Amino acid sequence: MRLAFFDTKPYDIAGFERYAIPAGIEIKYYEPNLTPDTVSLAAGYDAVCVFVNDIVNAEVIQKLYESGVKAIVLRCAGFNNVDIKACQRKLRVFRVPAYSPHAVAEHAMALLLTVNRHTHKAHNRTREFNFSLQGLTGFDLYGKTVGIIGTGKIGRVFANICRGFGMRILAYDKYPDPDTGLDYGELDELFAQSDIISLHCPLTEETNHLINADTISQMKDGVVIVNTSRGGLVDTEDLIQGIKTGKVGAACLDVYEEEGDLFYEDFSGDIVQDDKLVRLIAMPNVIVTSHQAFLTKEALDNIASTTVNNLVSFFSGNPDLNTEVTFQR
Repeated sequence: MRLAFFDTKPYDIAGFERYAIPAGIEIKYYEPNLTPDTVSLAAGYDAVCVFVNDIVNAEVIQKLYESGVKAIVLRCAGFNNVDIKACQRKLRVFRVPAYSPHAVAEHAMALLLTVNRHTHKAHNRTREFNFSLQGLTGFDLYGKTVGIIGTGKIGRVFANICRGFGMRILAYDKYPDPDTGLDYGELDELFAQSDIISLHCPLTEETNHLINADTISQMKDGVVIVNTSRGGLVDTEDLIQGIKTGKVGAACLDVYEEEGDLFYEDFSGDIVQDDKLVRLIAMPNVIVTSHQAFLTKEALDNIASTTVNNLVSFFSGNPDLNTEVTFQR
C-alpha cells in the first residue's frame, strides 16, 4: 500500500512510522495541505491521509478518483472538510472517531481555568517581577452551571471533569443518551441557565453558526463560551460583538472558522490579514490556541494506530464499519 500524507508536521511522523512500516505501508509525507492545486501529488498512491484543514471538495475527490486513489483516511474525528456525497461510488472514507476524548476535554477545562483565573496574565507579570493582583479576580467554578452541547465521548468526559469541580451540568444533544446520567434540556433552556457553555458537537449544516447574535442574546450576562470542536460552530463577528458589549464575559477558542490558512503555521514575523482573528487575540478576556486540544502523546499514538488499521482493514477486504464515514441523506 502506498499512502500520500498531507499537511505533515514533525510530531506526526514517529507514530505513523511505528505502525505503518510493520504493516507494509509506504508513506510519502507532504508538508502542503491537500487542495485542488496539490492534489496531483497523490497520483499513483492507493490512499491519501488528511487532517482538519485539508480541502477535500468535489473537485479534489474527482481528481483523486481519476488518479487511482481508492480511500481517504482522516487522522481526526471530524469530517466536515470532506464532501462525503461526492465520494459516493468513488472513494471510501475513514476517520478516527475517538483518538483521545480525555485530551480534548482536558484542554477545554485548561482553557476555562486559564481565562477565569488569569494564570496566563499572572505568569507574564511575575516574569517581570510584577506581583500585583489587580485585574486577576476570577470566580469559583463550584456551584456554577455549565451547558454542554454535544454529549459524545468528549462531551461526557468534559462533564465528568466538571462534576469534579462541583458544577451543575445541563446538557443538550440532538440524540440524548439516557445512560449518561446527564440532565438534558432544550437549547433555549441551556442558553438561559448556563454560566459557561462548552461546545462538543460536530459541524454540520444544522450546527453551523450555532452560536450567533440571536443565541448569544438568550444567554446570561457574562457567559463564558468554550469551543474545542469546530470553528464554524461560532459566528465570529457575532461573538466579537457579544464580547464588546459585555454579554459574553470571556471566550476560550481552540478552533476558529477561518483557521485553514493560519493554524499550524508560524506567522510571528508577518502582518496577519485576518482582522477578526486579530481583534479576538487582542481582547484580554479571550484565549485562542491553534487547534491543539488533540495534541497529547496518547492521542497521537491512537491516531496513528487507528489510521493504519483503517487502511489495512480496507485493503484486506474487511473495512471497519465503525470508522467508515458514509453519506447520510
